[in-house]
Amino acid sequence: MDFLIRFALLCTAAALIFSEPVAASVIFQPGKKAKFVAPGEEQISDTALELYNTAQSAEKEGNLKRAIHAYAEIVRRHPKDALAPGALYRGAQLQEQTHDYFVAADSYRILVEKYPGNPHFDEAIEAQFRIGEMFLNGKKKKILGVYAFGNSLDRAVTIFANIVRTAPYGKYTARAQFNIGLAREKQNVPEMAVEAYQAVVNKFPNEPIAADAQYQIGYMWMIAAQKGTTDAAATSNAKTAFQDFLLHYPHSEKAAQARANLDLLEHKATTSSYQVAKFYDKQKYYRAAVIYYNEVIRQQPGSTESNLAKKRIDQLRSKVGEAALQPAIAAGQAGKKKGEAHEARAAGTGSTAKPGQANNEAPLPAANVDNSLPPPASLAPDVTTAPETTTAPDIATAPDHLFGPSSTSTTSDTSSAPAASASPAP
Repeated sequence: MDFLIRFALLCTAAALIFSEPVAASVIFQPGKKAKFVAPGEEQISDTALELYNTAQSAEKEGNLKRAIHAYAEIVRRHPKDALAPGALYRGAQLQEQTHDYFVAADSYRILVEKYPGNPHFDEAIEAQFRIGEMFLNGKKKKILGVYAFGNSLDRAVTIFANIVRTAPYGKYTARAQFNIGLAREKQNVPEMAVEAYQAVVNKFPNEPIAADAQYQIGYMWMIAAQKGTTDAAATSNAKTAFQDFLLHYPHSEKAAQARANLDLLEHKATTSSYQVAKFYDKQKYYRAAVIYYNEVIRQQPGSTESNLAKKRIDQLRSKVGEAALQPAIAAGQAGKKKGEAHEARAAGTGSTAKPGQANNEAPLPAANVDNSLPPPASLAPDVTTAPETTTAPDIATAPDHLFGPSSTSTTSDTSSAPAASASPAP
């Protein structure tokens, strides 16, 4: 009997010595009740929990600055802790509530980059988009108690670019890419604007915003042609862009405006060709003149310029003969004729230059600035893609037009995004 008692006591002691303590873990999530999990599952360190409780208490006391700091400390000191993603998201929300928008957007960015599997991923992308549109619309920044405009457009581009990079197939990605184009357009950087719009067309051809992007590509080139750019391809590129727009989006609300723009561009090209033809005609380079008269006829048959071109070609045939008007020139004569054309143009109406072979290399007259082009159609979709939230601060109402006064500054933020029914003024 004593032996049995001793054996039982020995077994009990061994069990106490080699057994491990069993304790349930507690999982805390912002806005949810605490729940218990079995040992071996996800656990929370006491230090992270202490910081979390500190942040929660600070929030209840209204000390948002201290709460933001405590949440940030969890992420900094315990980035792998179960509380870290929720703390980062809550901290970003508080930063947004305290009007620290750009910092909040960066916190949301870190959340989706560092914790892509967190349950707030989509909400963080949406929040970034919302803040990005604030800056795109010219959000003011408070400096020393006074609200002033900062480099809001650059900040908008940064935020939208982060969305495109971190959520390439997300709900807001295509619109974010389009908004980069809008920001660059407001900054008066047309090359970068066209590049951003083209990325929308290439990457998101099935998204509704792609139609707006294609239209804007044509409009940007049309503005370049309107300003009398030295790039001879501007009018051609604008026509091609609008033709592509009508081909892919024939039922768009902007289709009528695109057709009107094409008619104006065709007329502009015809007028330009007619002026060039008259220039060569005046300098007695009849062969080159006929080439451009024929271009007028091809571009807009039946127009006033076309009828005048036909009449003048008939007159030249009677004057110098058909052979003298044939579009042929020896390659070795091109350089010589170019110099002669330059001298003839410099001499003006009193030139003694004689009729000769066509000189396609002769200098062209300076382009005239055409201020008759209309504003483009509305850019904004009927419904804003980013839903409003109750936590977002008030946003100042922006003007309905897209383009503000012309400026070379890349940090201008006085313009705002267009309203659904607005037509941007050039």
